[in-house]
Amino acid sequence: MQPFSLSARAEPLQHFPTAAGAVDPGDISRSWQRCRMAGLAPEQNRRDAPHLTQAERRMAAERRATLVTQARPVMEYFFSQIKDSGCIMLLSDENGYLLDAAGDTDFCTRAAQVALSPGASWAEEARGTNAIGTALVERKPIVVNGAEHYLRHNNFLACAAAPLTEPGGTLLGVIDISCDARRYHPHTFGLVRAAAQMIENRIFELSFVNHTKLRFHLSSNCLGSLMEGAVAMAEDGRILGANRAGFAMLGLRHEDIGARDIASVFDLSLQELMALARMPDQPAGVRLHNGELLYLSVEQMRAPLLRRPALPEAPKADALATLDTGDSRVSKAISQLRRVLGRKLPILLQGETGVGKDMFSRAIHAAGPRASGPFVAVNCAALPETLIESELFGYAPGAFTGARKDGAPGRIREAHGGTLFLDEIGDMPLAMQTRLLRVLEEGTVTPIGGKPVPVDFLLISATHADFSARIADKTFRSDLYYRLNGLAVSLPPLRERTDLPALVERILAREAASRGGRAPTLSPDLAAACARYSWPGNLRQLAGMLRTACLMLEDDEDMLQMHHLSEDALRELTSKRTVPVVEAAGATLRAQSDAMIAAAVAEAGGNIAAAARHLGISRNTLYRRLGNIRAN
Repeated sequence: MQPFSLSARAEPLQHFPTAAGAVDPGDISRSWQRCRMAGLAPEQNRRDAPHLTQAERRMAAERRATLVTQARPVMEYFFSQIKDSGCIMLLSDENGYLLDAAGDTDFCTRAAQVALSPGASWAEEARGTNAIGTALVERKPIVVNGAEHYLRHNNFLACAAAPLTEPGGTLLGVIDISCDARRYHPHTFGLVRAAAQMIENRIFELSFVNHTKLRFHLSSNCLGSLMEGAVAMAEDGRILGANRAGFAMLGLRHEDIGARDIASVFDLSLQELMALARMPDQPAGVRLHNGELLYLSVEQMRAPLLRRPALPEAPKADALATLDTGDSRVSKAISQLRRVLGRKLPILLQGETGVGKDMFSRAIHAAGPRASGPFVAVNCAALPETLIESELFGYAPGAFTGARKDGAPGRIREAHGGTLFLDEIGDMPLAMQTRLLRVLEEGTVTPIGGKPVPVDFLLISATHADFSARIADKTFRSDLYYRLNGLAVSLPPLRERTDLPALVERILAREAASRGGRAPTLSPDLAAACARYSWPGNLRQLAGMLRTACLMLEDDEDMLQMHHLSEDALRELTSKRTVPVVEAAGATLRAQSDAMIAAAVAEAGGNIAAAARHLGISRNTLYRRLGNIRAN
């Protein structure tokens, strides 16, 4: 490969450098063109490129916990093969942020100077042409060697990378091997592709450990090897997922997953295929509909895996992580809350009615060290003023007429060792505010007619009230407010969130699980109506509407239509109550752009391809923009 001078970088596209070997030369040329269109200058040093904080790195790793867990043993194995060769092995997520690294100390030190370390973004728009970012855009393995890097200060690197996809075709990230350009060996490209295949196969096995799987290859000797193709299927024969070799051998497309059955690929009926399960050690020759012969074996549902070591269980995401469905403000709130888990710091959740304050309080409890203790919830607005004192603080035996003979501990004492959640605390009577303040200051609670009792609990409060106004009109004590406000977190209303499609999907999945069926989807007109609506009742209103609509589905229906809605819901969704567009004075161009992107994705019902067509941009650009919105 000839060195490429800085002066050559200004020449027309046909003079851009080209990759040698198995890599399509057009990949580098297209990448350079994208970099020029993005306004990158070859001589600039991208010190301003995005970089995750430690907390954001932890969140990114948790979001891709299965990827990190399954990639780590593969990275360690391959690095043991290339140790002391001056290389570093890197794992990124689908947005180009580095999640993990393994490498030689001397080269790691030099690589860190160009931010080739966990937390850094190597998206193409941030770092120019590079193996990680360009593999994400092109969605195929690629080598970027020396002067093929768009930014001049990366020219000392040679990088080989391959994208990683889950069994349904969703892009998960990239595995990369980088080294000094003077030490690059063509075999590195083969190593990184093999590593990617191993990682994807591990994720496939983990994803379908309890499903029937078909394993096949052109040669019976290759069954059980890294080269075999594999698909997982449901009891009715639907194809649920495939490994990379399976996609290639069967000619499957990503949109075929969940839509095609196995009999549409093999020239056998489902019953004939399942009969092969009785001969697990005797591969059978079967033909595809195109006449090609494959050797196939069947692993029936819940049968022990053949010729494969036991796989570790995937780490379970904590309760807070399950609430992160892509909105940047919610992600930031979760990051803040995770920082104070384990500390006895009062938490104040603020937001409109129905935004999910109760869900967040339960998730905070479940994710923290007090999860094994009690979770006690009290709605201060729902309790009559005459009962709130005895309900909260309890009472001694015979403390007043009508009291129970053995007394009552009260909700505060019931929360000892766990979490006390006071919902709508802004509506608590002034007299009770004084008593609660004393409990928080002294760490004891005094039941009516009784003696002080020590208590230890985490206090989470929630309100939709404007505390500044309540304090100004003297209906809420300022000293209690400062006691409650250890960490104040504001939860955005649904109309301002950018993750409506993900929220709808999660609610429908939960409803389907409760009925034991398959989660329905929204019709395009219903998805568009939901995206336009302002949701005054927030998540509570959305969940209630979808729950009722699901009950209206016939047994053979799997798509919610407008006619499945209740009369009230239909009237609301077709009213003029729409989400406001960000056009206020002072709103930045980026804010308006982000709002437009979020609205387009919501209107498309989460269909990225449709949203990209509507916006007039590529799917890869839309994925990157969504990743940036989440990272902000």
